Amino acid sequence: MKTPRLLLPCVLLIGAASSLCAAQTYKVKDLGTLSGGDFSVAEAVNATGQVTGASGASNLADIFLYRHGTMTDLGTLGGNTGIGNGINASGQIAGYSTDSAGNYRAFLASGGKLTDIGDLGGGSAVAYAINDSAQVVGSAVTSEGSNHPFLYSGGKMIDLGTLNSPPENAFWNSATGISNSGVVTGMSWDAQGNLDAFIWRKGKMKKLGNLGRPWTEGRAINNKGQVTGLGTTKDDDTHLFISTPSGKLKDLGTIGGLDSAPWGFGINDAGVIVGRFTYQGSYHALRYSAGKIEDLNNLIPANSGWALEQATGINNAGQITGTGMHNGLEHAFLLTPAH
Repeated sequence: MKTPRLLLPCVLLIGAASSLCAAQTYKVKDLGTLSGGDFSVAEAVNATGQVTGASGASNLADIFLYRHGTMTDLGTLGGNTGIGNGINASGQIAGYSTDSAGNYRAFLASGGKLTDIGDLGGGSAVAYAINDSAQVVGSAVTSEGSNHPFLYSGGKMIDLGTLNSPPENAFWNSATGISNSGVVTGMSWDAQGNLDAFIWRKGKMKKLGNLGRPWTEGRAINNKGQVTGLGTTKDDDTHLFISTPSGKLKDLGTIGGLDSAPWGFGINDAGVIVGRFTYQGSYHALRYSAGKIEDLNNLIPANSGWALEQATGINNAGQITGTGMHNGLEHAFLLTPAH
């Protein structure tokens, strides 16, 4: 299938309340905040619609689990801030938190209890995703002071290495997504100083290529092994991508044909992608499906009071979570298909 031309009436109605095109619409649920909090952000949704993220006030934030209409405070690892970044079908959560000394620590939460899962010798780590086997991926500092992607499995943190990153490019090397079969995606600098999306499978890390210029970021992977993220074209534009069965990157373009810098943050097993793009200096949540990138603000009820800024997770039932402004307040949301 050719890269779609996205100059369609529905995608041109940026920020409008409704779309002229027949499309999936959504009911929108405000997840609220924790007690005493004035903001919330959502990062992931599982198969049953449970959501995790962070909520708090000012520079303080606790990890939350939202289920059955209630947001539960999971606290932190002793520090002032924490966030849940991934949640599996059992409700286990992976993320990161500061400890009492202010260090960033990766955690696995099960049954409401946070457990520090360690590091790679450098004293800090952050976790970004978890699969249904409770395998966790993220980024940790090594004893040499470099950031390396890691896989936490069976109680051990495994260093996944890099694409031969030189010491001066030791930051941003991260594992950001994992499938239920243990295939990992993320990003790493290579020996030439390029940032590349990668696939890690059975002990081997492989570049996913690029969209014309050597800058790609793998952000999420589904159980079919499809990866989404963002890449830079030969014209220095930022485009959304999805990987093909052959492992190559397919350029999905931008919304409205503009350099709107779309990012893919989540992908379900049907290949539906959610993320965000920029329009007139503001973030808008997006959905890619059936060859179209759409502004999610066009797919929710008119006069809802919402400005959806970014979508970060989608499950196989089509429920989408993310963060937006609701009547002037930054709140987490959950979208559920209306039909």
